[in-house]
Amino acid sequence: MMFRIIALISSALAITLPASAGGAAAPAGPGITGTLMFMVPMILIFYFLLIRPQQQARKKHAAMIEALKRGDTVVTSGGLIGKVTKVSDLELTVELADGVRVRVQRNMIADVREKTAPVAAND
Repeated sequence: MMFRIIALISSALAITLPASAGGAAAPAGPGITGTLMFMVPMILIFYFLLIRPQQQARKKHAAMIEALKRGDTVVTSGGLIGKVTKVSDLELTVELADGVRVRVQRNMIADVREKTAPVAAND
């Protein structure tokens, strides 16, 4: 069976190769410069519109997570809002209501809403 497939492929190549080599020359496709002139701007567009903003958002979130301290009001990725009561390396203890405390992984914090943020003066 394998020999028949190989024989069919080789006979098809033997028939088509001489036919395409003779006669008029085939039209040339876009050269390497045309391809590069298309690909380089596309790569730059993808970098500046997709990759770079995602990297900046990731760095901003990591800095926010590192700056967590006791007393901060946080929003978890599940939508729960609470106050941080204990901070450790990998986990936080968040008080959701009076006497209701949960342990949350640091990377599951979506937003930090600090109550100690300065208020603008109305002078």
